Amino acid sequence: MLTNKTIWITGASSGIGEACAYLFAREKANLILTATRAERLAQVQQECIRLGARCEILAYDLTDLNHIDALTEKAVAFFGRIDIAFLNAGISQRSKTVETSSEAERKIMDVNFFAPVRITKSLLPRMIAQGGGTIAVTSSIAGKFGFPLRSVYASSKFALYGFFETVQAEYFGDNIRVVMVCPGRVRTAISCNALEADGTKHGRMDEGQQKGITAEKAAKKIVRAIIKQKPEVLVGGPELLMVHIKRFFPALSRRLVRRINPT
Repeated sequence: MLTNKTIWITGASSGIGEACAYLFAREKANLILTATRAERLAQVQQECIRLGARCEILAYDLTDLNHIDALTEKAVAFFGRIDIAFLNAGISQRSKTVETSSEAERKIMDVNFFAPVRITKSLLPRMIAQGGGTIAVTSSIAGKFGFPLRSVYASSKFALYGFFETVQAEYFGDNIRVVMVCPGRVRTAISCNALEADGTKHGRMDEGQQKGITAEKAAKKIVRAIIKQKPEVLVGGPELLMVHIKRFFPALSRRLVRRINPT
C-alpha cells in the first residue's frame, strides 16, 4: 500500500519518528528524514535503506522559520512529490508559567506550532495539485487539557488542533486528509530534551515517561492510523483515560490534573 509513496518525517532521528521510519521502510516507501542531528539521521537512513526503502536525509533546525519554503522545496525535489507528511518534531517543557523565559516560550512555539504550520502552508498547494495527500501531526494529550509545568507546551499542542482541524475542513474536498497523533506517555527522550525555565535542557527522563509504552509500540498504532487516514489516534497507556474524563467529567478532570505528578 505504501510502496513508492513518498513520506517526509520530521523529528526522525529518535523516538516515535525513528520507529515510524523503520515501519514505513519495511513497506518500501520513499523516505525523507528531517531532524537537527545530521550524524544520527545518517544512521537512521542506513537502517531504512537496509529495510528496503529509498531514503534521503535533510537536516534542519525548525526554529529557523525563515527558510521553511526552501526546506520544503528540497524535500519535494528528492522524489518529485510528498504523499504523506508526518510533522512529528517537538520540544516539551518542565517549568512553571511565571518562571518560563520568553526565549524558551518562543523556541517551543516555533518548533511545535509555527514550523508545522509553515511546512503545511508550503506543502498544501503541491499536494492539491497532485490530487491529494495526508498530513499527520504529533500533538499530545497535553493538547487536550492543561498540565502542570507545561503551560507553553500545552498551548502549542492545543493550537495544533485548532489549525489542523481547520485545514481538514477547508481542504477535505481537495483530497487532503489530516491525522492528529495524540501520544500520552511514550518512552522517548522528550523529557530529557524538555526545556527548563531558562531554556536549558531538563536532562533526565521523567519517572512517568520511563513507565510509558515503547516508541515501537506507539509507532505500530500511528502507522496504521496514517495508512487508514484516521482523523485522530490516541497512543499510550492508562493515562489516556484522562482524555475521556476531560470530555465527560470536566470538573473531575480539573481536580485530577492538580494532583498529577508532572515529572
